[in-house]
Amino acid sequence: MGKFRDSVDGRALRFAIGFPLVLAAGFVVCALLVKSDLPEPLAVRWTDAGAADFAPFAAVTGAGAALIVVMGWAVLLQAVPLSRPAMMRRIMMGAGFAMSLFMATVLAAVLVGQLGLPDARESHVDASVLALGSGAALAMGVVMGCVFKADERWSVDDDLAIRQALERERDPDLARDFVRLWVHARSSIFVMLGIATLLPAALLSIAVPWLAAVLVAGALVAAAFLVARIRVDRGGLQVFAAGFVRVMNVPAAAIDSATARDVRAADYGGWGYRVHGSTTALLVSSGPAVVVDRSDGRRLAVSSGSAATADNMARTLSRVADRARRNGGTPVA
Repeated sequence: MGKFRDSVDGRALRFAIGFPLVLAAGFVVCALLVKSDLPEPLAVRWTDAGAADFAPFAAVTGAGAALIVVMGWAVLLQAVPLSRPAMMRRIMMGAGFAMSLFMATVLAAVLVGQLGLPDARESHVDASVLALGSGAALAMGVVMGCVFKADERWSVDDDLAIRQALERERDPDLARDFVRLWVHARSSIFVMLGIATLLPAALLSIAVPWLAAVLVAGALVAAAFLVARIRVDRGGLQVFAAGFVRVMNVPAAAIDSATARDVRAADYGGWGYRVHGSTTALLVSSGPAVVVDRSDGRRLAVSSGSAATADNMARTLSRVADRARRNGGTPVA
């Protein structure tokens, strides 16, 4: 519960929950005040020939109030998490405020267009109420977005950041033992992949849609494995295909040596993620890479983007491996 409170803006949460409820209650009260002047049942859909569908008063007011609440919550609650950028929270607060008012305006226009009529077949949506209310809703949404204070507040992320800063202050070498980078294939490779799969998929979509979907899915998977996120710290080496699928996790104490080399992808089975015997590789292209020899005899190869980055990664891995061995095989966090 404490983590939840630290991750949300309490005042924004109370407003996001309470405002749609109050607005929906106001709509129901106003509808009850004019119920005697409304026909029964009420029109809820119109065509060129006039009213087409009808519903009882209770169903219209109940569904309308529920719609105001659901639409308001769906947008306003997006402004509550503190982890989101301040500008995004402002936009979502203004948009949710305007959306709630707009839904109330539409429902009011439906009721006003039927006031004083004995039969709902002669009714229409009141254009003046709809136009004036929509304009007011938009203006109020802009004002709300401008006045809403989405200031960043101290959170658990700030606690973590200050702890990390103190650790770096106590241990100046900690920053040197941390490397994080993204590697990806050349843009021409993605263009070729798109030409080889997406164009045939577009043609096949006319005759065999499911096969076209399979081709597109295959292209996306292949492209994802030509992008990787690499993290090196005192815990060891971690490699994530497509940025989030962890395919390699080597503890620092298990690293025997790390060498920067200029490799050919064909020697390791080709581009992408490959496992062949005792060798595991994730190469997005031929060129600079880091080859890691594990203490259990297995070998790994990872693209590094440039020769300078490969040399830095290799030296960092060697340094953290030596530190882990000196500490008895326990990686330092």
